[in-house]
Amino acid sequence: MSHWAPGGALASNVEITAATVLRGDIIQVGGRACRVSDLFQLPQGAKQLLFESGELLTISGRTRLVAVRMTRRRWRSP
Repeated sequence: MSHWAPGGALASNVEITAATVLRGDIIQVGGRACRVSDLFQLPQGAKQLLFESGELLTISGRTRLVAVRMTRRRWRSP
């Protein structure tokens, strides 16, 4: 499902894995929304996510999470 966000961005829920997570993804952890600010590759396909709050989350190559991903709306001229 997608929703319009302020500023013309489109917010959509996406399933992410260690292979598909991106900077800027918002993941709910412990009831709090945490935005990914940096990623670190680990052995066996795992990744360590650094959130804007300074907290770290390590996910294995098989972990599946749901995140909110913001995409910019592209304007087309008629």
